[in-house]
Amino acid sequence: MNGTSEGFMSQRMASKAASTRWRNAVYGAGVLAAMAMFLAGCEKPAAPAGPPPAMAMPVSVIRVQPADVPVENEWVGTLDGNVNAQIQPQVSGYLVEQTYREGSAVAKGQVLFEIDPRPFQAVLDQAQAQVEQAKAAYGLTQTNVNRDTPLAEAHAIAQSQLDTDKAQMAQADATVKSVEATVATAKLNLGFTHVRSLISGIAGQATVQVGNLVSQQSVLTSVSQLDPIKVYFSISDNEYLGLTKRLQRGSDLLKSADAVPLTLRLADGTVYPHKGKIAFVDRQMNQQTGAIRIAAVFANPGNVLRPGEFGRVSASTEIAHGVIVVPQAAVADLQGQKQVYTVGADNKVHVLNVNVGAQMGANVIVLNGLPAGSSVITDNLQKLREGAPVAPHAAAAAATAMDQSAGGN
Repeated sequence: MNGTSEGFMSQRMASKAASTRWRNAVYGAGVLAAMAMFLAGCEKPAAPAGPPPAMAMPVSVIRVQPADVPVENEWVGTLDGNVNAQIQPQVSGYLVEQTYREGSAVAKGQVLFEIDPRPFQAVLDQAQAQVEQAKAAYGLTQTNVNRDTPLAEAHAIAQSQLDTDKAQMAQADATVKSVEATVATAKLNLGFTHVRSLISGIAGQATVQVGNLVSQQSVLTSVSQLDPIKVYFSISDNEYLGLTKRLQRGSDLLKSADAVPLTLRLADGTVYPHKGKIAFVDRQMNQQTGAIRIAAVFANPGNVLRPGEFGRVSASTEIAHGVIVVPQAAVADLQGQKQVYTVGADNKVHVLNVNVGAQMGANVIVLNGLPAGSSVITDNLQKLREGAPVAPHAAAAAATAMDQSAGGN
């Protein structure tokens, strides 16, 4: 019994020792794993890949040089017919017919309206009857003179009788002429019942309706000659003097109108394809505005332009000598400061602050801040900054526009 107990106790102690050794091994393995994870977390992460090298932005450039260029001024103009005629009747009566289509082209002498002719026909018939009556009376007096002339010569009747006959014949002759004039007037009035256009042009909307009673004060419609068409605008005293200085000595704007070609820009921004010239210069300056009124004429084939439209008339008023001109698209505005982007020999962007002057169409004069010979960038300005690398190439279209501006003198 004792031997058996001692063997059992020895066996339990051996089993407990083995269990302890297994727990110690598992614990040690866990500690080693934890230490390995801690050490791995303490290592520095790999550095991220750096940014790729900057790509050179392709840009269009022009090389600027001083040149003599015409400086243009622009004025707001109002279009009007070359000739405008108000159509008014010359007799009173009821309107019985409108014979033209509103807004259509009409010829000089074309009938536009008809007034009831019956009252005027009656007056004419009456006047013609009076003529016949007056001619009959004249014939009677002429017969009396022819009969009494030989009798008076033979002293068969008194000379005073013959004188009376002659006076009556003269009076009858005057009566005939008077009523004949009445007939002519009646014929005119009858003809005036057909209201005709005084000029060839475009007839406007009728201001009266068939059935209305019209008089000499009634305006029935208007007709405008539109080819050529006039454009009225006003220019300042300085601009007027600038224009006259461009002309030969002793000439004025009317005599040398061909020397000042005018350009018309329409309300939608398009440039009218036909050049104009000055047709009228007012006799004096407006003392209140300090401007003088001018009218220009432009060819208007097809009557495309109409009275009442607005446009902008431009002309070169002077020649600017030795100035640098760049496209307006090449000038940036940074809080009121004008800037121009240029390309240096290193093909990098250099930003220059400049002062600009007058605009000339799509171009603008640079007064200072831009050296001659600079390569000016004309596009992609919003994507550029100082020192950015670029790949410049010539801007053919911009260069052509610059050449045209510089060659306008």
